[in-house]
Amino acid sequence: MNSGLDGHTMQDRPLIGSVRGRNKHSRGIYWREGVTLPRKTRNPPNTTQTKPPSKKKKDNKEEDEPPQRDVYIILTTDLKMRAQIQKVPQILELLKKKSVGLQHFKPTSSVCVLEEKDAVEVARCPHAASRAHSLDAIPGPTNWPLVGSLVELLRKGGLTRQHEALVDYHKKFGKIFRLKLGSFESVNIGAPCLLEALYRKEGSYPQRLEIKPWTAYRDLRDEAYGLLILEGEDWQRVRSAFQQKLMKPTEVVKLDRKINEVLVDFVSRIGKTNVSGKIEDLYFELNKWSFETICLVLYDKRFGLLQERVNEEAMNFITAVKTMMSTFGMMMVTPVELHKGLNTKTWQDHTAAWDRIFSTAKVYIDRKLKRNADRDPDDLIGDILHQSNLSKKELYAAITELQIGGVETTANSMLWAIFNLSRNPGAQRKLLEEIRAVVAPGEDPCGEHLKSMPYLKACLKESMRLSPSVPFTSRTLDKDTVLGDYAIPKGTVLMINFHALGSNEEYFDDRTQFKPERWLRENCSINPFAHVPFGIGKRMCIGRRLAELQLQLAMCWLVRDYEIVATDNEPLDVIHSGLLVPSRELPVAFIKR
Repeated sequence: MNSGLDGHTMQDRPLIGSVRGRNKHSRGIYWREGVTLPRKTRNPPNTTQTKPPSKKKKDNKEEDEPPQRDVYIILTTDLKMRAQIQKVPQILELLKKKSVGLQHFKPTSSVCVLEEKDAVEVARCPHAASRAHSLDAIPGPTNWPLVGSLVELLRKGGLTRQHEALVDYHKKFGKIFRLKLGSFESVNIGAPCLLEALYRKEGSYPQRLEIKPWTAYRDLRDEAYGLLILEGEDWQRVRSAFQQKLMKPTEVVKLDRKINEVLVDFVSRIGKTNVSGKIEDLYFELNKWSFETICLVLYDKRFGLLQERVNEEAMNFITAVKTMMSTFGMMMVTPVELHKGLNTKTWQDHTAAWDRIFSTAKVYIDRKLKRNADRDPDDLIGDILHQSNLSKKELYAAITELQIGGVETTANSMLWAIFNLSRNPGAQRKLLEEIRAVVAPGEDPCGEHLKSMPYLKACLKESMRLSPSVPFTSRTLDKDTVLGDYAIPKGTVLMINFHALGSNEEYFDDRTQFKPERWLRENCSINPFAHVPFGIGKRMCIGRRLAELQLQLAMCWLVRDYEIVATDNEPLDVIHSGLLVPSRELPVAFIKR
C-alpha cells in the first residue's frame, strides 16, 4: 500500500480538494489535523478549513515528496467550499480534455468518489500515463559521449543486425525507448496504440527522417529532391501529381496486362534455367523480373532481362541500386559531411551508384516525354506527365525514386513470399486450391480474379509480417507531441519498428508461425496499426497499390505452375542491408506441376 505525505494510508488519509500531479511542490488543500474520512463516507462531519500545515524540513531542505497519482476530494459544509465543489463537473471535463486520465469519477449527492482501481487507470492507450514525462525520462541503452550506443550495437553484430537489436531493446525497455547511434538520435516506438496516436496527430505535411546521403548527393549534382526526401508544400505538390494514378485501385488494376506480359516470360525462364528445380541467384532473377515490370509500366519499354542475352545497361542499373542501398546506412550514423570531406570509399561508391541510377533513368524519361503525345489507355506515367506542372528535374527525381522502389523492395517481398510458402506446404496447397477455383484452366490470372482471392492476400500479408522487407521507417515530429507516457518535442526523429511489431506475441499469437488464416475477415481481430508494411498516413508508400498487384499476380502464376519446395529446413539467417535479406542462397526449388 502506498503511503501518503502525512503518513496516512490510501484508505484513511485526509481527502484533498484538488487534482494532485507529479510536481513535488504541489500541496493541495488540507483540513484540520486529526479529521480523516473513510474512502466511501458520503456525509462528512461538519469541519472548517484551517491553514495548510507547514512544510516539513530536513537538513534545511524541503522534504521530497513521492510522485502523486491519486485524486482526492475534500468535503465540507462551508458554503464557500460547497460552491467550489459545485464546479467539480466542469473541472473534470476540462481535465479529461487535457488527458489527465480521469475517466471514472462517479458523482453522488455530496461527493465524487474515485475507485481505487481508477487511481491507476489512464487513457485508452495502455502505455499512456496521466501526465507526460519529458524526453529525458525515456529509457534506453547507455548513451556514451560522441558514440552513443553505437559500440553496444556493434557488439550485437553491427548495422547488419540492427533489426534484431531493436527487437531486443523493445523487450528490455518497453514499447518506447530512446537510442543514439553516433550522430543519429531517435525515439523508437513499437506498440499499435502509440502508432495510432502518432497517426491521429499527423499534420498536413508529415515529415520523414532526412536521408542525408541522398540529399548530399542531390545537392552535389544539383538534382531535385524526390518524394522520399521532399518536405512541406513541395512534397504535397509532387505527391498530388502521382497520387491519383498510383493510389487509386481502379487505376492501378489497369496495369495487370503489362504485369502479366512480364510474368509470362518470368515463369517460362524458371522452367528453362532451373537445375533440379533450383535457380542460381534467385534474388537477382527476381530483381530482373521487377526491373522489367516497372520499366514496362513507366516507360512502355522491355529491356529483355528475362531473355538469354540481357541488356547490360539494365544490369548495371540493378547493381547500382544494390550498391546505393548498402552504402547509405553507414553515412546515417556517421556524419555524411565527414565522408564527403574525406572522400571515403563509402561516399565514392554511393555517389557513383547514384550517377548510374540517374543517368539511366533520364535517358528513358526523356524518350517517354518525346512519345507522350500518343498514350496508351494504361499509360500511367504518360498521364501523370501530361496532367502535372512538375519541372523536368522534379520528374527525374520522383520517377527515379519510384523505379528504385519498384525494383528492390518488390523483388525482396517476392523472395520472402517464396521462402515462406516453401516452408509451409499446407498453406501452399490451400492457396493452390483457391487459385484453381477462381482462375479457369488455360486462363491468365488478372486483377479481376484477385477480388475473389482472400487467402492469397492473407498469404502475402502474413509473409510481410513474418519477413518484412523494411524493418522500420521514420517520422520527424513537426510539433510537440504526447505519445503514451512522454511529451516528445518538435524535431525528434521517431523510428517505427515494423519488425518488432510483427514479432511480438502480444499482438500476434504463435508469432513465429506462418498462419495466413489469422488475416481472414471472419477470424481477424488484429489491430490494424500492428501491421503497417507500407507505412501509415499521408506518407504511406506511393507505390503500395502497384507493388501489391505485382506480388499478388506473381504468386498466382508461380503457385499455379510450380510447387515451391524447401531444399532444407535449416534456420535462415537474416541480415540488414538497406532491406532484410537472407545471408545465403534461398533453399528452395521449383517443381513443375
